[in-house]
Amino acid sequence: MSNAANPVTLPLSGHKARHVSFEVAAKVATLTLDRPDKKNPLTFDSYAEIVDLFRAAAKDGEVKAIVITGAGGNFCSGGDVFEIIEPLTKMSTVELLEFTRMTGEVVRAMRSCPQPIVAAIDGVCAGAGAIIAMASDLRIGTAAAKIAFLFNRVGLAGCDMGACAILPRIIGQGRAAELLFTGRSMGGEEAERWGFLTKLTTSEQLLADAAQLASQLAHGPTFANAMTKRMLEMEWAMSVEQAIEAEAVAQALCMKTEDFARAFRAFAAKQKPVFEGN
Repeated sequence: MSNAANPVTLPLSGHKARHVSFEVAAKVATLTLDRPDKKNPLTFDSYAEIVDLFRAAAKDGEVKAIVITGAGGNFCSGGDVFEIIEPLTKMSTVELLEFTRMTGEVVRAMRSCPQPIVAAIDGVCAGAGAIIAMASDLRIGTAAAKIAFLFNRVGLAGCDMGACAILPRIIGQGRAAELLFTGRSMGGEEAERWGFLTKLTTSEQLLADAAQLASQLAHGPTFANAMTKRMLEMEWAMSVEQAIEAEAVAQALCMKTEDFARAFRAFAAKQKPVFEGN
């Protein structure tokens, strides 16, 4: 994976990213949806590029946290009308199922990626863009954010890319149902009240605040952070008894890390621990 600001060469597709830029600095990777002239819509290629980047990041020992954002004052307007929506109207059922399974791979790649993902959301955040924000671990936004799971408004079901499973876990079943049935936009202030956004900030400060949070996570006990992410994902399918046992095993493994020993030594010396992720 490149440590430069230039787009990386994607190993699976064999070409450079066209609509996504990617850079790594000080343990934090920043993925920017980069078609500002159209509010950063997704295409068949950019779906594949995003999957490839998250799969690669999962194997990159230098990357400890990830920020995902959009260029030009918007997050993402969803699937491009002419590059995705129009071709979908001409596909067979088999081809459509291949497409919907492919889009679901974006969420799978994000959820299986061990690094915490921070979404920085401004302006339009709609359709598949709202799904990408939802699939992130933490979300910072602005009052100008307009978050819409608008599938209903184009004649589709709200059950897209895991929305019916994940969104209720973030904001509750009733609120998620209302958004998915109506497709209406949720403003930034409402999104913060409902718990979709963890923090509101200004457009000018958004990326800096997201980067600061990601840096804090990247310089923390990253093995333990990855374990937290994994258990948050797994425990929805567990009973409380199963979850308690799974967490006992997970925490015992964390207690064998050098970061745990570093924290004790720093505490004993009245110093701040410096974690190294091992």
